[in-house]
Amino acid sequence: MEVKVATFGGGCFWCLEEAFSKVEGVIKVTPGYAGGDVENPTYEEVCSGKTGHVEAVQLFYDPERVSFRELLITYLTNIDPTDSKGQFADRGSQYRPVIFYHDEEQRRLSEKALRVLSESSLFEEPVSVKVEPFKNFYPAEEYHHRYYQKEPMRYYHYKVNSGRKTYCEIVWEKKGGRKLLEEKL
Repeated sequence: MEVKVATFGGGCFWCLEEAFSKVEGVIKVTPGYAGGDVENPTYEEVCSGKTGHVEAVQLFYDPERVSFRELLITYLTNIDPTDSKGQFADRGSQYRPVIFYHDEEQRRLSEKALRVLSESSLFEEPVSVKVEPFKNFYPAEEYHHRYYQKEPMRYYHYKVNSGRKTYCEIVWEKKGGRKLLEEKL
């Protein structure tokens, strides 16, 4: 079986880990830190905003069962692509939305998806997700792994109170953002 890798930053890695864990064909989802200049950073170091890393998830997936296109749609429909200064309650460069591409197909599809969103009437603000070459990834401390399962009530309250849940329901479901991506990507 061929296994491919994808890496996405989009605010709280707990939320992205939950979303990708539900996708058939995704073999493993690891929360961690990507794109920065410090080797093996800690959560506290990344939260300071001084390492250059973003909270991210790294996925290992079976391309026979799930395409990068489908992963991209899952990613985009779980973030606010217009917020370059963080995501929902999480503020700072360490929470900015970024797609770290591992090959040319991932770069091309990511740029196309962002063009589709930019050219749509879905958002009043410009789409600000960055597409950057993959540089590095460091797994987060163990207590962050599967947080949505280990602490379901705390996680649920975070997801609701941060505004992520409501935003995604309105923009991606009620306003048809997900359908737009599925049709044009």
